[in-house]
Amino acid sequence: MRRTSPPPAASTNTRLHIRQTLRTLFPYLWQYRGRILAALACLVLAKIANVGVPLVFKEMIDSFADSRLALPVLLLSLYGVLRFSTSLFTELREILFARVTQRVIRRVALEVFQHLHNLSLRFHLARQTGGISRDLERGTRSISSLISYTLYSILPTLIEVFLVLGILFVRYDIIFVLITLASLTAYVVFTVKVSDWRINIRRAVNENDSAANSRAIDSLINYETVKYFNNEHWEAQRYDAQLVQLEAASVRSQTTLAYLNLGQQGIIALGVTAMMWHAAAGVVDGSMTIGDLVLVNAFLIQLYIPMNFLGIVYREIRQALADIERMFALLGSEREIVDRADAQTLSAHSPVTVEFCAVDFAYDSKRTILHGISFQIPAGKNVAVVGASGSGKSTLARLLYRFYDVQGGSVRINGEDIRNLTQASLRAAIGIVPQDTVLFNESILYNIRYGRPEASDTDVYQAAQAAHLHQFIESLPDGYQTQVGERGLKLSGGEKQRVAIARALLKNPQLLIFDEATSALDSKTERAIQNELELASRGRTSLIIAHRLSTIMQADTILVMDNGQIIEQGRHSELLARGGTYARMWALQQQEHLS
Repeated sequence: MRRTSPPPAASTNTRLHIRQTLRTLFPYLWQYRGRILAALACLVLAKIANVGVPLVFKEMIDSFADSRLALPVLLLSLYGVLRFSTSLFTELREILFARVTQRVIRRVALEVFQHLHNLSLRFHLARQTGGISRDLERGTRSISSLISYTLYSILPTLIEVFLVLGILFVRYDIIFVLITLASLTAYVVFTVKVSDWRINIRRAVNENDSAANSRAIDSLINYETVKYFNNEHWEAQRYDAQLVQLEAASVRSQTTLAYLNLGQQGIIALGVTAMMWHAAAGVVDGSMTIGDLVLVNAFLIQLYIPMNFLGIVYREIRQALADIERMFALLGSEREIVDRADAQTLSAHSPVTVEFCAVDFAYDSKRTILHGISFQIPAGKNVAVVGASGSGKSTLARLLYRFYDVQGGSVRINGEDIRNLTQASLRAAIGIVPQDTVLFNESILYNIRYGRPEASDTDVYQAAQAAHLHQFIESLPDGYQTQVGERGLKLSGGEKQRVAIARALLKNPQLLIFDEATSALDSKTERAIQNELELASRGRTSLIIAHRLSTIMQADTILVMDNGQIIEQGRHSELLARGGTYARMWALQQQEHLS
């Protein structure tokens, strides 16, 4: 069982986190300060009206007690007006503040979403999608909770406390003020101390909840793999192991909550008893009227009913702050790849020249992937890269896209180091057909059009025809509106790859990257699409990463890589004549084809 030790009641670290979270949230709210100030004015007026109700009620009771049996029309009218005014100003506050809350949630959610897209590929390869989505969901929801509890619970209660204490001080014995203050102070201190102690327990619940959610989503995303290996029971055990920890943390949270509620109710009961005892004594000795007794009782009810929820409100506010802190931690994640302040825009209206100049690169400092790689792709030409798995071929494409920065040397386009270019303009000039095509859970039309969202339907159809996909799509019951499923799982590997080819052709970039672009196709379709790819890349600069050597025979230059180094380069015929690594790879593949 996972155990968590309670932190200090109000640790400096916790206070710093709260201040930092509030400081981050404040600018989003302050831009709507006009609405906020108007809402606060309505809040104060609502509380003044609410406190006025018991005062009018007291006068009505005293008028009856004095045997003045005439109906107090003015007091009754005033009573009704005050009752309505309380609701009127409360709803006006809600109307004024509703847009503020939702607009802030929208802006923060959008900013976090955009920031996640701006983080490096390294971050996303290490992330847990389920946990991040839960953090984002809880964080945005908690903004609404924080604002609501603060504006609709804490502030109104504080204003009412001060108004009631003022009235008690002016009209009655100081003992009433002291009893009220002592009760409220004891209640607040007890609530804060116990709630602070419980915060780590609540965090443990959240962490286990996120972990369980991540494990479930990860398992469901890999549904086919689970089925392939008949591991449903294993996955259920792993999920249940996480649920066991969540159960233990939740039980501990609920148990400590019960202790908190008991302590709060005990403090309230003592305070109410002391107040009513003193008021009843005042009525007996004639220093207070029946109306005064009713007034004190009404004030107590008005104070202690919201105070009853103070523990819940405080816990929810602390929980909301913790959730918002986790969401803002995503915003605080450092961007590994950032545009320089003086970054230039790549103007690529014609084929580009690509150069790798003595490039050294490692995903991890303990293992270097590329060792001093140097080659050039002249404008309008195509270069193919072949080699064994793990030789660094696909890394070239990732560096061209600037998903990572090189540790040594440089990657240049038209003679300009890509680190001096804006990422947006760089990626706009590149189109890619990846080896592993992942599609959105949308229609085929949407997935092809993703290459150029503003493209017309006619442009999409032409790209599909070029990828030998149009006829297949037309044969489907829903045609181009066919939904492809999660990650495109409703399509075969070859169909997904053809969608990726159509998407890249639709983008119409100046630099094309084919990363095993036809690896999932049968031989007949591969030959047909190979001709289309050659036509599509004609006049464009192209980098072809290939396994099957038959697909790159016509390349202007072929690079053979091994252990992150270029060991051979030349045209197909030249490399065969040398009788080196390329020639051996060719001979081996020809034997496999014949067999």
